[in-house]
Amino acid sequence: MTTLARRPDTLTRDALTVLQPGFPGTTAPDWLLRRLGEGLASVGLFGRNIASPAQLSALTAQLRAERDDVLVAIDEEGGDVTRLEVRTGSSVPGNHALGAIDDVRLTREVAQELGHRLRTCGVNLNWAPSADVNSNPANPVIGVRSFGADPELVARHTAAYVTGLQSAGVAACTKHFPGHGDTSVDSHHALPRIDASRAVVLDRELAPFRAAIAAGTRAVMSAHILIPALDPDRPATLSHPVLTDLLRGELGYTGLIVTDGMEMQAIAGTYGIERGSVLAIAAGADAICVGGGLKDDETVRSLRDALIEAVRTGELPEERLADAAERVRTLARWAAAPPQSADSGKAPTDVGLTAARRALKATHATPYEPLREPPYVAAFTPVANFAVGNETPWGVAAELARLLPGTRTGTHTGETAAETALTEAGESRIVAVVRDEHRHPWMKTALDTLLAARPDTIVVEMGVPQSPPRGALHLATHGAARVCGQAAAEFIAGE
Repeated sequence: MTTLARRPDTLTRDALTVLQPGFPGTTAPDWLLRRLGEGLASVGLFGRNIASPAQLSALTAQLRAERDDVLVAIDEEGGDVTRLEVRTGSSVPGNHALGAIDDVRLTREVAQELGHRLRTCGVNLNWAPSADVNSNPANPVIGVRSFGADPELVARHTAAYVTGLQSAGVAACTKHFPGHGDTSVDSHHALPRIDASRAVVLDRELAPFRAAIAAGTRAVMSAHILIPALDPDRPATLSHPVLTDLLRGELGYTGLIVTDGMEMQAIAGTYGIERGSVLAIAAGADAICVGGGLKDDETVRSLRDALIEAVRTGELPEERLADAAERVRTLARWAAAPPQSADSGKAPTDVGLTAARRALKATHATPYEPLREPPYVAAFTPVANFAVGNETPWGVAAELARLLPGTRTGTHTGETAAETALTEAGESRIVAVVRDEHRHPWMKTALDTLLAARPDTIVVEMGVPQSPPRGALHLATHGAARVCGQAAAEFIAGE
C-alpha cells in the first residue's frame, strides 16, 4: 500500500484538479462553483452551454469569479464541429477545406481568428485541432474533421493550426493520439481497432503529432482506440506503452495529456467511467474529460472518490496523480497569461468566408450558366455522427433563398429519396446536396435516379469528395460549415 505522505485534503484537491467535467445550462450550477473552490481546475463547454457570445462571456466570468485561473475548455474545431455557432453553422471552414487549399498561412490565420473569438469569450483551451490522417474513406467519425489523407499535408497544417490558435492565447489540444483516421467504428459507440503494423502507425499516424509537438502544442488528447501493434491489451487512453512510453518517451512530449470523453462507449461500455479514469491516469493521462449527458456532480464525486481510493489501495501511485495535477496547474498558469498576439482585441474578420470560397472546387462539362430562377434544393441527409451532432444546420438552401428568393427545399433519406425529391421539385431546377455520398449506398442510388431523370441537376458534395463528380455542375465544398454553403450558393447564383 502506498504511504500517504501528503495531507488527505491535498489528495482530494489533486483528484478534483485532474477532472474536466461538463454541465448543463447556460449559467454555472452551484455544485460546479463549489467544486471549483474545492480544487476543480477545468470545465468543459458544449453547445448546450452557449446561447450567444455575450452569454458565454458572462458564464466564463462567473467561473473565474470563483477561480481566476480556471481552464475553460471547448470542442470548437470550426467547420462541421462547432459549439460557438452551434445553432447557425460555423463562419469558418473545417480542416478538410483548409487541407484542400493547402495554404499553411491561411490555416494559421483561420486558427488565430478562431482563437481570438474564443479568448474574447473567456475560453482558453480548445480541444482542437484534429490531427488524424483520414486514411480510411469509410471512417464514420473523422472525415472532413481531418486535413486530408496525406500525412505530410496533415502535419504541416496541424502545426500551423496550433501556432495560430496559441498565438491568440488559447491552448491547442491536438487529437486524437495516436491517430483515429484508419478506423471504421465511431468510438462514441464502440471500441475501434486498428490492425496496422507498428511501422505504419509510427510513420503515417504520428507525423502530425510530431509536427504539433514541434510547434509547441500545450495539450494532446488521447483516442479510445485499440492498436494491437502498440498495445494488444488496452486502448490508447488507458495504455502506458502508448501514453508514457511512446508519447512521453519516444516523442519527447512534456505538456498536458487529456483523455477523450470518458462517457463514450469505447470506455464507458467496456471498463466503466470510474475504472477507466483510474487506468488512464495510471497510464500517463493528466486530465479526465467527462463531457456531458451524465449526472454531472454525481459523476465528478464518483471519479474523485475512485481516484482517491486507487491511491489508498496502491493501484495508482500518489506521485502519478500529483504529477498529473501539477501539469493541469502549469497549463492553467500559461492560459491565464496575456496572449502572444498584439492584436488580440481585434474585431472578427471574414477570413473564414475567404477560405471557404478558396476551398470550393467546381466541375462542369460545359460552360456553366448561373441560375436566375429559384431552384428546388433536395438535401439527401445522412445521420450525423455524434461529434457533429444534429443541432447544427448545414446545406445551401438558406443561402440560395437569400440570393434567389422563392427557393424551396426538402430533406430526403432512404430508398424513396429520389422519387419524393422529383415529385416535390416539379418543374424547378434541382440542386442536390449530399454529404459523404461514397459512404451511403442509398444516397448514391438516389443521385443515380435523380440524374437519370433530370440530367441538368446541380450536385453539391459537402462531405469528403470521394465519388466521381456528377451532374451539370458538381461543387465540392470540403465541409458543411455555413460559409461552405454560402460559397456554393454564390457560385450557383453567379454572385
